[in-house]
Amino acid sequence: MIINEDIRARELRVIGDNGEQIGVKSLNDALTIAESFGLDLVLVSPNAKPPVARIMDYGKYRYEMQKKEKEQRKNQKIVTVKEVRLSPGIEDHDYQTKLRQAIKFLEHGDKVKASIRFRGRAITHKELGQDVLEDFIDDTSHVSTVEARPKMEGRSMFIVLAPLAQAAQQD
Repeated sequence: MIINEDIRARELRVIGDNGEQIGVKSLNDALTIAESFGLDLVLVSPNAKPPVARIMDYGKYRYEMQKKEKEQRKNQKIVTVKEVRLSPGIEDHDYQTKLRQAIKFLEHGDKVKASIRFRGRAITHKELGQDVLEDFIDDTSHVSTVEARPKMEGRSMFIVLAPLAQAAQQD
């Protein structure tokens, strides 16, 4: 924000510290008024005709804005993507272990990327990998929604699952 002597406009519409309109004044008059109150002259709307300046305690204003920004940063949730790797011929116990791990991630609020890497000749049987991913989607449907359907990328097929609470916030 532009304050006090940094303001370059000749005339300003001046607003007092408690919101009342003081009127259109020259820059020198506005600065004198602000100094008489012991406050700063802050340019609020530089594109208006004439530009609008407000008399306020700029240090206090900046402190309040920093406090609000800090509060907003504290309240925001950073979503991470956790990956679970499966294989086309995965055994039942291994599948259950990966499923429990993915459910734990989803309940914690993270997104889950389930991927299958095809090795060797397994690439010729993509339907086996797709069946494993479809089962994975069905088994996690109580805690997640599908963000990206199964798709191939090179030798890997993957899906992305988002937690239910997060999916409701996006809609």
